[in-house]
Amino acid sequence: MKTLYCKEFGPVENLVWEEAESPEPSDHEVVVSIKAAALNFPDFLIVQGLYQFKPELPFAPGNEGSGVIKKVGKNVTRFKEGDRVYFMAPWGAFAEEACMNELGVMPIPDDISFELAASYQMAYGTSYHALVQRGEISNQDEILILGASGGVGLAALDIAKAKGARVVAAISTKEKSEICKDYGADEVIIYGEGPKTKDESKAFSNELKSKSLKGGYDIIYDPIGDCYTEPAFRAIGWKGKYLVVGFAAGEIPKIPINLTLLKGASLVGVFWGTFTGLESDANQKNIAEINQLLSEGKIKPLISKEIPMENAVDAIKMIGNRGVIGKVVLVNK
Repeated sequence: MKTLYCKEFGPVENLVWEEAESPEPSDHEVVVSIKAAALNFPDFLIVQGLYQFKPELPFAPGNEGSGVIKKVGKNVTRFKEGDRVYFMAPWGAFAEEACMNELGVMPIPDDISFELAASYQMAYGTSYHALVQRGEISNQDEILILGASGGVGLAALDIAKAKGARVVAAISTKEKSEICKDYGADEVIIYGEGPKTKDESKAFSNELKSKSLKGGYDIIYDPIGDCYTEPAFRAIGWKGKYLVVGFAAGEIPKIPINLTLLKGASLVGVFWGTFTGLESDANQKNIAEINQLLSEGKIKPLISKEIPMENAVDAIKMIGNRGVIGKVVLVNK
């Protein structure tokens, strides 16, 4: 079998697609023949050694995928060879096969494809946890979403509309506006790219405020950080919650802490990976609710591209350049 190896932390171009030994499961493990794996922004960071965790080298990036059970350990009770499954793992999904504990694997409903099953776990899991547990969303809320056309941003928009909230979607380019409108955004703001001067930041903040019917947002969902965070925070409403999801635009921002005092507002961290481990029951409940919304047609994960797994380097560079709308899925044919 083949795998995408990161042998040293550095540029994405250093990754290699090469032959590797087929894994053998231990007593409680399964080997999955991978059909599809989804790209996420942390994949771009982790191979450069820029993510919160640094795997032992060499490793294969990719933490969500789907496929068919190829082998089972002798004590595995939940699955058999041939079962269709999807999985979450710290890394290892960008390969033709992966080995993992059976507890990290879940069955795919009959009406869901391998590509769809691989595509929505992390984005929708992160955004559902952010909005439901951390943001305590209600149908009376007005929500601002930065980076609203990306994987987690579009998932947040999809979930927020399913929950009945009013949503203002903020995006970097005009080309991304139509997809946000298609997903139900009530207003769309284009904030452009690159650093902002003091006057530009003030104008951006004023534009955000002007789109709020309340004069400020109940929840702000921010997966991009950088120069966009402070002007967005200045548009928050009284007792609003500012959800810190990530820093895809580059820099980790610094904001004047007195803004929380003036707005009676909260800065709220969102780290879905830790949540899944420490609050597994709540996470399982989230997964069930997401799957229910999916089966009812109330959410619709977007796969914008399917790319052969052997071309994963090009796909990772694409997500690093923030050129992705929705999700990109790698496939083994």
